[in-house]
Amino acid sequence: MGAYLGVHEGPQRIAKTGTVSLKPGMILSNEPGFYPAGEYGIRLENLEIVKEARDIAGGERSMLGFETITLVPMDLRLVDVSLLTAFERDWLNRYHTRVRAEVGPLVGAKERIWLERATETI
Repeated sequence: MGAYLGVHEGPQRIAKTGTVSLKPGMILSNEPGFYPAGEYGIRLENLEIVKEARDIAGGERSMLGFETITLVPMDLRLVDVSLLTAFERDWLNRYHTRVRAEVGPLVGAKERIWLERATETI
């Protein structure tokens, strides 16, 4: 996402510099990364759409939510499964299940074989 080399064209953002309230339909990027000082960076990036407010059990008010709208497999060769928590492992498996279900029917047989391998359960 981005225009004219602007990766984060706002005005919405989740940052201390953000000045615009999030509203349903806005799109943001979710990009956790790892940047060893003075070396390199690895960033996994998905686009998220802001969803309608919903009640959360025990919450004091309704909260907005996010839905991932880019569906590309995470390269499992870059994942050290031993470092993942059970929650993180479950999230990745659910994400890959969704990628297979939604992208699989849109690709050919050869690509579907690759997709199945790329999104296997860990």
